Amino acid sequence: MPGIAATPAVVTELQRQLNHEWSASHAYEAMALWCDHQTFKGFSSFFLKQAGEEREHARRIMAHLRDRGVLPVLADVKAPRSDFKDLTAVAAHAQSQERANTKGVNAAFEAALREKDYPAQVMLQWFVSEQVEEEAWADELVDRLARAQCSGGVAELDRHVDRYLSRSAAGV
Repeated sequence: MPGIAATPAVVTELQRQLNHEWSASHAYEAMALWCDHQTFKGFSSFFLKQAGEEREHARRIMAHLRDRGVLPVLADVKAPRSDFKDLTAVAAHAQSQERANTKGVNAAFEAALREKDYPAQVMLQWFVSEQVEEEAWADELVDRLARAQCSGGVAELDRHVDRYLSRSAAGV
C-alpha cells in the first residue's frame, strides 16, 4: 500500500540518484582493487569502506521510494575506471566522483523543493549534509597525498590509513 505519493519529477531524480550511488559503489570497488594490486592495503580497505557506504546510500533511497509505493529500478552500471597512473590519480578520481555526486544530490533536492515534496526534502537533507563530509574527506585525501611525495611518504600514509581503519573497526 503506497504512502504519500511522490511526483514523477521527484521519482525520476531519486531513481537517477540511487543508480548514481550504485555506480559510485562500483567505482570505489575498482579503486580498491587497483590499490590492492599496487599493495596499498590501507587505501584498498578505505575504498572498500567507501563502496559499502555508497551501497547503503542507494538502499536508503530505495527504502524511501518503496515506502512511497514506488518500485525502484536499477539501471545498468557502466564499467568503472580501473587503471590509474598512481595513487594521486585515484584520489583525484574519488574527489571528482564526490563532486559529481554532490551535484546529483543537489539536483534531486531542487526537484523536491520545486514539487513541494516534503518527505523527499527531509530524506535528501541527510544526503546534502553527508556530501559535505564526503567532499571534505576527498579533498583531504588529495591534499595529504600531494604532501606525502617524499621518499616513503605514500607508504607511510597507506600504513596510517590502515591503522586508522583498524582502530575505527575496533571502536577505538
